[in-house]
Amino acid sequence: MAIDVNAWYEKYGPIVIRRCRVLLRSDEDAMDAVQDVFLNILKARGRLKDSYPSSLLYTIATNVCLNRIRAKKKEKSDSLDGFFTDKGEGFFTDSGYEAVNAKLLLEEILEDESEETRTILFMYHADGMSLKEIGEVFGLSISGVKKRIDVFKYRTRQRLGEDFYE
Repeated sequence: MAIDVNAWYEKYGPIVIRRCRVLLRSDEDAMDAVQDVFLNILKARGRLKDSYPSSLLYTIATNVCLNRIRAKKKEKSDSLDGFFTDKGEGFFTDSGYEAVNAKLLLEEILEDESEETRTILFMYHADGMSLKEIGEVFGLSISGVKKRIDVFKYRTRQRLGEDFYE
């Protein structure tokens, strides 16, 4: 059965827009991202199933927005502006080092996780969504979502060593 992209836009567009606004913090960037989400659906509609469209759209929206955020950060990091500021915001301040170290550590920890697990963690910790809300998006039970988060915590503790948490 072919996907009716117009019907999906009418029904799920507000969810996608809200998700993009939360992640990008800009109405203009969010609307551009929404167009990319539905463009991706149009391009791949022959390969997609029409089961769980809200979950699919939410995941695609998250990925599109995260890619846009990464691209913006890359553009900023390519220039040296901000590296040598004396306002306490540069990379060569104590807080700048902490932020860079935290980002690198987080990237290393998350690199071995599945896209779904990373999205669940982002939804839980960054978006503040409840286990029930996340479960509805992914078609998981509350205990299934909690187990994903707990397994991630366990593996992270194993990688970092228990003494890191003491």
